[in-house]
Amino acid sequence: MVMGWSSSSWAFSSPLLGGLHERRARVPALLRLPQPLRLFMLVLVLADNLVVTFVGWEGVGLCSYLLIGFWHEKKSACDAGRKAFVVNRIGDFGFLLGS
Repeated sequence: MVMGWSSSSWAFSSPLLGGLHERRARVPALLRLPQPLRLFMLVLVLADNLVVTFVGWEGVGLCSYLLIGFWHEKKSACDAGRKAFVVNRIGDFGFLLGS
């Protein structure tokens, strides 16, 4: 099941390669970001206690923030990254409240 999920997540993240030919200098950095996201998603799903689940949750939030705000030259990307950060903090509060 984990192997199937990993393969499908790779297939869905491969469209990141499209449309990046004009910004070739930053492409390697962008392509390194989905790997930690997949790792933390697996940690989140496969965790067997609350502490490890919270580590996975925080890792997914951090990677989401970094991926969303990657093109920080655009104001919309900066705003979306900030919004992802705030929503993740609200989710953290709910996560801790529910535990």
